[in-house]
Amino acid sequence: MQPGARSVISGEDKMWNGVSFQDLVLSRDNLNQAYLKVRSNKGAAGIDGLTVDELLPYLKQHRDELIASLRDGSYQPLPVKRVEIPTSSGRKNEIY
Repeated sequence: MQPGARSVISGEDKMWNGVSFQDLVLSRDNLNQAYLKVRSNKGAAGIDGLTVDELLPYLKQHRDELIASLRDGSYQPLPVKRVEIPTSSGRKNEIY
């Protein structure tokens, strides 16, 4: 997706009670819920090596710049960590 591009199918161009989809996603409550979900799942370190224990201090320090880059479309996520697990049939399942 190009910076600034929005998905009509996902409803990103709609307003709910006068609030944009982007504002809902980037709201403090939603971001806090997302963090708590990752924390409760004891999420593994991603491709950047950042552990769940290191996540909160990082988010506190970089919150404003992360949100700004998401809003202006300049955020570039790192590749997804992928692991191949062999099955009994000889195939390999990809886990993300």
